[in-house]
Amino acid sequence: MLTVDIERVWQANLQVDGAEKVWRQLRREGKDVARCTVARLMRKAGLRGVMRGKVVRTTVADAKAPCPRDRVNRQFRAQRPNQLWVGDFTCVATWQGFVYVAFVIDVFARRIVGWRVSSPMRTGFVLDAQGLAICVDKVQRALG
Repeated sequence: MLTVDIERVWQANLQVDGAEKVWRQLRREGKDVARCTVARLMRKAGLRGVMRGKVVRTTVADAKAPCPRDRVNRQFRAQRPNQLWVGDFTCVATWQGFVYVAFVIDVFARRIVGWRVSSPMRTGFVLDAQGLAICVDKVQRALG
């Protein structure tokens, strides 16, 4: 019964609404249903909303490139500050386009200790984030 209502609402709006808008319409019609239930039933029925914008592929893997070793064997625990730092980077969509953010996290404190933002995705900006973390650590040690 609920699947029929979901499909009716989806069809009524030219098959462009996603689970959020279908759920809101059902709520306006007095149907008390959870949003996650609407999403699950839409997935099961193969109903999807329209995705706006273009799909951007940000990573192109090189199968021939060597994969770096996991030096901590997936054990992300530290007994004291600055014993283990981990780093990563991600891309962030802005009004001007994509920018890349690299950050270094102290595993013990679970805080970012160094970061950098860059327009082009280059190795240097990741190393700059690590360099900032090292500088901050030296200053903190000097201050006691």
